[in-house]
Amino acid sequence: MSNREPSHRPAGIVTRGIAAAIDLGVVLTVMGGIYLAVVLVRLLFSPQEFSFPDAHVLLSVGVFVGVASLYLTVCWATTGRTVGAVVMGLRMVSRNGDLVGWVRAGLRAGLCVMFGFGLLWVAVDRRRRSLQDILLRTSVVYDWKPDLHLAEAER
Repeated sequence: MSNREPSHRPAGIVTRGIAAAIDLGVVLTVMGGIYLAVVLVRLLFSPQEFSFPDAHVLLSVGVFVGVASLYLTVCWATTGRTVGAVVMGLRMVSRNGDLVGWVRAGLRAGLCVMFGFGLLWVAVDRRRRSLQDILLRTSVVYDWKPDLHLAEAER
């Protein structure tokens, strides 16, 4: 039996996959909001010549990468949780259980956005680590506590 509390054990592929799907929904919703804002600005500044803007593939991919990376970086560096992680009771932490800094959160976000398939490694790794976790020495654990400092105080 492990010395870890059940609430702080590494999260598995199903829970992490559901959290990632929720986070994808958040990012796509933000992108939809950005598109609607562009539509509104175009409508306000030239109502007679209005047409819906084309969603160019390269621009859309670039906006997706930027929004997703920024979203993940801010969430992980400040609380260790994204919206999906809150819903699923997860937290991304360093190996010693602390929050990661901005640089490591940004690197992890970039790797997760560009190489999302790295999450699949959780299914075969006995310690439930993604490729990003292995590379950056992070861990995603079950943690239902709302504040990391409260969770650390009870360890």
